[in-house]
Order: sequence, then C-alpha cells, then structure tokens
Amino acid sequence: MLTVLAGIARYASGVPHVLAFVVAGLALAGGAWVVSFATEQVGGRFGTATTGMMQSTLGNLPEFFVVLFALQDHQLIVAQTAVLGSILVNALLVLGLVVIAGARRSPDGIMRFSKRLPNDTTTLLLLASFIILLVGIAANSHTSAGHVKTISIVSAIAILTVYAFWVRQYLTTEQEQDAEGERPRLSTVTSVVLLVVSGAAAGFVSDWFVHALVPTIHSLGISKEFAGLVIVAIAGNAVENVVGVQLAARNKPDFAVSVIVNSSLQVALALTPVLIFVSLLFTTHLTLVFPTLLALVLVIASILGALIVNDGESTWQEGVVLIGFYVVIAASFWWGT
Repeated sequence: MLTVLAGIARYASGVPHVLAFVVAGLALAGGAWVVSFATEQVGGRFGTATTGMMQSTLGNLPEFFVVLFALQDHQLIVAQTAVLGSILVNALLVLGLVVIAGARRSPDGIMRFSKRLPNDTTTLLLLASFIILLVGIAANSHTSAGHVKTISIVSAIAILTVYAFWVRQYLTTEQEQDAEGERPRLSTVTSVVLLVVSGAAAGFVSDWFVHALVPTIHSLGISKEFAGLVIVAIAGNAVENVVGVQLAARNKPDFAVSVIVNSSLQVALALTPVLIFVSLLFTTHLTLVFPTLLALVLVIASILGALIVNDGESTWQEGVVLIGFYVVIAASFWWGT
C-alpha cells in the first residue's frame, strides 16, 4: 500500500515534494520490513549467525538503490553521506539503542554478549576507516582524477578480499544452532517470492525517494550532507533499527548485536566497494575519497564503538554515550561542510 501511495505521489501532479518524500521514505522503510521478515523466515532454518548475516545483507538493499539513483542524478554528496551515514547510524545510534534496551532488560543492568563478533567487526571497521582516511590523504597529493579512481579501485578490491575471507571463516566456525530460535511461519518458496517482490519494489521506491530529495532539501532549508548522513541513512535502516532493539528487549543480545554490527560491517566492507565498481557505469563515480571531516568522524566512531563493545559487556550509560555522539555528528552537518 505504501509503495502504491509513493508511486501516486511521484507521478500525480500537484503533490508537494515534501509529502512525496515522506511517503517514499515510509515506503522504503516498509519495503525493508518485508525484506527483513522474509529473510528471517529463510534464515531461521540455518541459525543465528546465518540469519543475522542474511538480514544485514538484504536489509541494505534500500541503501544500495538509493546511492545508485543519487549517482545517476549526479548527487555525489548525497551518495557519499548516505554510505557513511548508514555505517554511523548502525554503529552509533542503533547500537546505542540496542545497548540501552538490552542493559535495561538485564537484572544487573549489564548487557552481555559474545565478544567474538564485536571484536572482529570493530577491527574490520577500523581497517575500512583507516583506508578511507589514507585514500583521502593520498588523493590530496595527486591532482589526477585517474590516480584517485585507481587508488579507490585497488582499495576496494583489498577491502572486498578481506571481507570475503572473514565471512567464510565466520560462517564456518560460528555456532549455527539457535536454541531459542522460533520456527519459521512461511515456507521457503513464499519467503523467496517476498524477497524478490520487495527487492524490486525497493528499486522503484528508491528512485522516487531520490527524485523528491533535492526539492525537499531546499524546502526544509537543510544541507545535502545532513539529508544523506541522517535522513536517508535512518530511512534506509529503519527496520534494522527496530529489529535490533526488539531482539535486545526480548533478551536476545547476541542476535541483536549480530544484526546491527553485521549491517555496519557490510556497508563498509561490501556495499561501498561494490558501489565503487557499479558507479563506473555512471557519469558520476563514487570513490573512497570522502570529505575529510566525514572520514575523521568515521574513524572516531569506530574507535569509540571498539572501546564500548570489545569486552562483551555494555551498560545503558555506554549506550547513551553512543547516541549522544551521533546527535553531535548530525548537528555538525545540519548546515553542510
């Protein structure tokens, strides 16, 4: 229904751009919910690790399409900030909410979870952050656009290779049996059909979302950086946000952390490199050269996340710290850079 309304708002004459943008954003979140639900039904047959990985992978479809259409529309700033915004919203805002919900659920006020995935994730996120910062510094010393593109492609290949080896090792060694797992409510065929339909719908809605984005930015008086970093990122990750918090509130901290940190990790080490290669088909190319402030924010966020989750325990106060830092980042980009 939301997808139909978004289509009407896109093509009907006289519909305010802000209204079309809001409806498209809600449709984007609704489609992501269908993807998340169908993925859970399929992945529920394989255990927590696989389900968390699948939910994060397919849950990032909206971000993928939004960035593609932004590049097609020559909105490089929106594309860049949407990519890094997806990482930050999961690594800071959503993880903070999960930590608060999980800690409040625990009798002693401490959320406990397996250390392995957070340790691996923070290490790999730091790797991606340092590479982005290094590529940015290297690009400043080369005036040729060809050099920048070459450095980005080489770095993207390196990041994807590291991620592929990590995923293989993680899925083959992680405990795949979830003792508290719920029996899937849908058949595999029905779940796959839902995935295909919702994935296709996400492509159309993302196009409508981007189409209404720039007029909405002008109407609301916000910057493109804020729109991509906050609005687009939160809309694209809305379902994962809710799913992660619900899992933590239901005393499933390992599953909650798996969904959230996998999402951040996949955007940084899989989605971004893939988008770099796909963007070569467009006039506007995405590279690993991001604005310096954004690159520094990503590095600081990765370090802060590592300090909070690497011991396998978090209190609600630490969740507040993560959310507070995200709020400061969002405020810093309200007027652009």
